[in-house]
Amino acid sequence: MTDPTAHLTPDSWAAANRALVRKALAEFTHERILEPVATGNGYTLANATSEYYFEARRYPLFHWEVDAASITRTIAGADAPLDALDFITEWHDQLGIGAEMLPVYLEEISSTLASTAYKLAKPDVTAADLVTADFQTIEAAMTEGHPCFVANNGRLGFGVTDYRAFAPEAGQAVRLAWLAVRKDRATVSHSSTISYDALLREELGTPVLQRFAERIRAVGEDPADYRLMPVHPWQWENKTSVTFAADVAQRHIIPVGTSDDDYQPQQSIRTFFNRSHPERHYVKTALSVLNMGFMRGLSPGYMEKTPAINDWVHDLVENDVVLKRYGFTVLREIAAVGYHNTYYEAATAKTSPYRKMLSALWRESPVPALDSGERLATMASLLHVDRHGSSHAAALIRASGLEPAQWLRRYLDAYLIPLLHCFYAYELAYMPHGENLILVLRDAVPTRVIMKDIAEEIAVLSPDTELPADAERVRAADVPDDEKLLSIFTDVFDCIFRFLSPLLDREGLLTPEEFWSVVGESVRDYQAATPELADAFARYDMFAPEFALSCLNRLQLRNNQNMVDLTDLSNSLQFVGTLENPIAG
Repeated sequence: MTDPTAHLTPDSWAAANRALVRKALAEFTHERILEPVATGNGYTLANATSEYYFEARRYPLFHWEVDAASITRTIAGADAPLDALDFITEWHDQLGIGAEMLPVYLEEISSTLASTAYKLAKPDVTAADLVTADFQTIEAAMTEGHPCFVANNGRLGFGVTDYRAFAPEAGQAVRLAWLAVRKDRATVSHSSTISYDALLREELGTPVLQRFAERIRAVGEDPADYRLMPVHPWQWENKTSVTFAADVAQRHIIPVGTSDDDYQPQQSIRTFFNRSHPERHYVKTALSVLNMGFMRGLSPGYMEKTPAINDWVHDLVENDVVLKRYGFTVLREIAAVGYHNTYYEAATAKTSPYRKMLSALWRESPVPALDSGERLATMASLLHVDRHGSSHAAALIRASGLEPAQWLRRYLDAYLIPLLHCFYAYELAYMPHGENLILVLRDAVPTRVIMKDIAEEIAVLSPDTELPADAERVRAADVPDDEKLLSIFTDVFDCIFRFLSPLLDREGLLTPEEFWSVVGESVRDYQAATPELADAFARYDMFAPEFALSCLNRLQLRNNQNMVDLTDLSNSLQFVGTLENPIAG
C-alpha cells in the first residue's frame, strides 16, 4: 500500500517552510503587523526568541517582494532552521492570536505546509507548459492559493487520505453521492429558464434517475415524496450520516448511491467540474471543513433565493451595452436545493454552521459558450509561479507575440473595466479574486472574462439600484461612500495587481511604472468613453491620492473560524492606515 504521507520528507518540508515564512514576512509586514528594521542590504526582525534577516524589494502599495533564499534565522547567535510553526508561535502576541485560537491556527499553518509539500512532490509542470494546457490541468496545477492569506490551505477536517482524494491539487476524479430528501424538509429553487426535474434529467439521465427511484422504493418509500440532491462524499461519510443520523433512521434522508459522471474538485474545494460531460453544470456542495476563515457550508435559506439573484445579475449584464462590448459574462447558479434539519434549526442561530451542512447548487459550465480557438484558464493562474520561479502570466505574454503593455491592456479591458462599469453604473460589486474568474484566451491573450460565484459574493452598495424582491438580500446596508471603491482598490489593486506587477518586473517585461501607467490609462479611456457616468466618476474617484488599507490576514487572525459577519461585511473589515494610489495623478 502506498504511504499517503510519502510527500512529507525533510527536503520538501524545509522548502515549504521557507516559502511560508517568506509569505508571512511579506504579508504581515504589508498589513503593518510586523515592522522590520532596515539593516545593511536587508531587514531584520527580532523578538525574545529569534532574529530573522531577509532582503526585499519594495513595490507600490507597500508590497514587500521578499527574497526567499535570503532569509536566515538565528537563535542566541546560532543559525536555526526556518520553521513556520515556530514563527507563528514566536509572534502570536503581536499577530493578535488569542491563546484558545492559536493551536487551531497552527493546525491551519501545518495543513498549508503539508499541501505545499504535496505539490512539490508532483511531476514538474512549468509555467510554459501551462500555456497550452487544458482548463482542468491548469486548475489542478495551481500551487499558491489566495495570494494574501498566509494560512490559505487549512482544510481542517480532511485526513491525509481525504486530502489525496478531494484536494483540488490532487486532480482526482470524484463521484458525487446522492440523497433523496423528504419534500417537506427541502427547499428547492431554480431559474425561470428551467425546472428542477428537467435539470436532473439533463444532469443525470433517465437510467440513473430510475436507479435512484428503485432504491427509494426498496426501503418502502414513494419517490414522489422526495427530492434528489448531491452531497460531497466526505460530507456524507463524516457529517450527514452521523450528525443527521436521526433523519436517516426516520427515512427523511435516503442514500441512493453515486451518479455516473466523474467530477474534479476546483480550487474552492466544494465545487466540482464535470469531467465526463464538460458541458454539464458545475455542482457546488456543502462541506463542513474549516478553510481560510470559514466553515465551508451552504445555507438552505440562502439557496432559496440563489437562482433569482443570479437571474437578475445575468439579465443586467446581458442587457448592458458597455459590458457586451467587453465580452463580460457571468455563470448563473441555475438551481439549488437545501435540506432543513429541524433538530439543529431549533437549537441554533441562523448563521450556525449546523444549519449549513446539507445544500447544493448547480452552476452553468463555461464550455458550451466557447468559440473555436478559445481556451479557458482560471484567472488565479496569472499569479502562478512554477518551482523554477517563472510565472504563467509572463509565459502567456511571451507566447502571445504582443508587447507586454499591449497584452496587459487586453487583460485590463477584459477584467478591470467591466468591474469598474458594474460599480459605476449600478454600484454592483463582485468578489473578483483569481479563483472567481475564468479567463477566455485566444492565442495566449485574454479576450474576455467570465465571473462566477454570484449569489454569495456580490453586493449592491446603493439604496437606489432597483432590485427584484427575491434579490434584495444582496443589498449592503449603510456602506460609507469612502469604502465603496475598496471593491476595486482592495480586491483588484491590492489583492491581484500588487502581486502581478512584481512578477512581470522580475521577468523583465514591465517595470512598476509601466504597469501602473497602463492601468491608469485604461481607467481614463473607459471614463472618457462613458461620459454619462461623469457624476459617479467624480463621486467615487479612482485617481484619489490614497485609499484605506483593508487587512485580510488581520480578519483571519482575529477569528479564523468566522472571519467576517456575512450579514454586516462593512463593519467586519479591519483598516490600518492608507496606501498610496499607484494611478493617482
